[in-house]
Amino acid sequence: MPSIPHDLAAFLVEAKRRTYAGLDDDATVVTPVLAGSKQLEHRAAPYAYRDIYFGMGFFVGQETVSRADRVIWSMSYSGGACADITDRDTFLAIYKFLRQALLGVSTGEPYRGPRLFEQAGLIYRNEVEGSLDRFHGVERIERRDGALLYELQYSGGLLR
Repeated sequence: MPSIPHDLAAFLVEAKRRTYAGLDDDATVVTPVLAGSKQLEHRAAPYAYRDIYFGMGFFVGQETVSRADRVIWSMSYSGGACADITDRDTFLAIYKFLRQALLGVSTGEPYRGPRLFEQAGLIYRNEVEGSLDRFHGVERIERRDGALLYELQYSGGLLR
C-alpha cells in the first residue's frame, strides 16, 4: 500500500474550498484542457489540484493532485440533480446548497462534504468508506420530507 503524504489531506481541503465549493465556476480556467469542460485549478507547492467536469444537470468529472508533475491522487465522480428537476432556479438552489455543504470538507475525510449538513429545509448526507489511499462514497441532497433532489457517486485514491 502506498504511503499517504502527511500534508495531502490538508492540501485537498484547501484546494476544494478555493475552487468549486468556495468560488463556483468563477474558479474555472479560461482555456480548459478538454473542450467543453469546466476546469478548476489550485496550486500550493509542492501540489497542484485540477478538477475537470462536463455537464450540469447530470455531470461527470475527475479531480487530480500532482506533485513534481506526476499525478499521485485522483477521484472520479458522477451524478447530479434528479432527472425530473428541470427548473433552472431549482437547479441553482440545489447547487448553491451543495457548495455550502462542500465547504464543510475536513482533513479526516477530504473527498466531498461532511457526513451531514442541514440548512433551509435541505439535508446533505455523505456516506463514505475507505481512507485517502482508496475510498468510495455517495452523497445525496433531499428535502426534509425525504424527497431526493440530487445524488452523486465518487471513488478514488492514491495512484501506484
